[in-house]
Amino acid sequence: MITNEKVSQIIMQHLADITGYDKLEISYTSSLVNDLGLDSMMIMDFHRLLLMDFPEIKTIDLEVVFQQEDTTVKDISLLVRQATGMDVDTGSRSIIEDFPEIHDFHQFLQTKKMVPYFRKSEGIASNKIIIDGQVLLNFSTYNYLGLNGDSEINETVIDAIARHGTSVSGSRLLCGEIGIHRELERKIADFIGTEDAIIQVGGHSTNVNTIGNIVNEEDLILHDALSHNSIIQGALLSRAKRKPFKHNDMQHLEEELKKLRTKFRRTLIIAEGVYSMDGDICNLPELIRLKEKYNAILMVDEAHSIGTIGRNGRGVTSHFGINPEKVDILMGTLSKSLNSCGGYIAGNKKFINYLKYNSPGFIFSVGMTPSNAAAALASLMICERDGYLFEQLKTNYTHFLEGLKKLGADTGESSRTPIIPLITRDSDKALEFAESLFQQGVNAMPIVYPAVKESEARIRFFISAAHTIEDLDAALDIIQKNMPILTSEKDILTINP
Repeated sequence: MITNEKVSQIIMQHLADITGYDKLEISYTSSLVNDLGLDSMMIMDFHRLLLMDFPEIKTIDLEVVFQQEDTTVKDISLLVRQATGMDVDTGSRSIIEDFPEIHDFHQFLQTKKMVPYFRKSEGIASNKIIIDGQVLLNFSTYNYLGLNGDSEINETVIDAIARHGTSVSGSRLLCGEIGIHRELERKIADFIGTEDAIIQVGGHSTNVNTIGNIVNEEDLILHDALSHNSIIQGALLSRAKRKPFKHNDMQHLEEELKKLRTKFRRTLIIAEGVYSMDGDICNLPELIRLKEKYNAILMVDEAHSIGTIGRNGRGVTSHFGINPEKVDILMGTLSKSLNSCGGYIAGNKKFINYLKYNSPGFIFSVGMTPSNAAAALASLMICERDGYLFEQLKTNYTHFLEGLKKLGADTGESSRTPIIPLITRDSDKALEFAESLFQQGVNAMPIVYPAVKESEARIRFFISAAHTIEDLDAALDIIQKNMPILTSEKDILTINP
């Protein structure tokens, strides 16, 4: 029996064959004439194909429908369903589930023997975690300094809630400004060494908001090939020309600058302080040299470098001993070492002030909650004070990286950071390996296609100052027992969504 979903798939496929568009480029709201460009001959072909699949539609004068320029894919689908006696009551059922990308992803998930995502955890995510009542060694949360749940931070948060409640209940521009907002922004700027900073409620949205509003269609964005999704989305929003350069390849970046810089009003170079997939550090000295040589703007995303590298976690500029003012835009998140939620932009005071009055994602969003602002502020104060945390973190990630290498594991480019991949080169092996580790007491998440290339599928380990050497050695022992998985033949089908 043919289903509503199958009808939609057939219609989409016929339109893709006729127009040359990919099925994913065709939506329910696409107009046959105005959006898909069907002319009279193409409409005749489409009608003929539909009659072959659904002879019942001969009772409907589809040619009249086709001649209307605003006829959409949805209109045709509903008519076919009506002619074939199917239920066309869309009031009780969303058409969204018939979208090709949603249908295909559902089918993709059904092919997988194991889907280790969205497991419910309990308690505080630290060196250990409780999932489904099981205590596991935890390597899948970025509580780098082990401060999540710290009593000093908790007390600061409780005090902030007592004074301000759980929300500031408004945009900061209008009536949502509280003292702790500016206190946190000044602390961020002082901690890093910039003139000023602005905090926003989401880390991902901080990149999107900023990139999308400092360049436009007259400009060029050159970003590292391994840039985070938030950087890509910001670039798309900006409408600037976007080109990736090979990961951490400064020669390739310069080649692109030589060819393209003079063709654009502005060129924005974007890199990350520490790369979240490979755990390596950007070549900041060379990035600064190139941005100065070619009169470009440099933005560095410090989501994983603030609170992990540099003096007391001051980030990539401190790591290299470089004046932070040489970087035009320093972005970071508050959700990792700073035990909160949200993001910040740090830089020149005039630029920060411009964002406060001109960035839609800031102006039209509620201000950061009192609790999140307080948690980040307290965390920064601990970072300034307790240098031993960073020594412990370094000891731990060095020990674990060396241990994996002794096992013969491919750890990619990871070096001097708490992000350590174990590259499996195959998504299904990554899923199988992670599930086996989980069953034996280690929580380490697989990163698979399309988040990374199929050949770069991996298990990613986040190391924390809270881990003990005993934790790390126990995990290494379990990993060693499971290494044969990486050399075994695949027994499950790989289907890319």
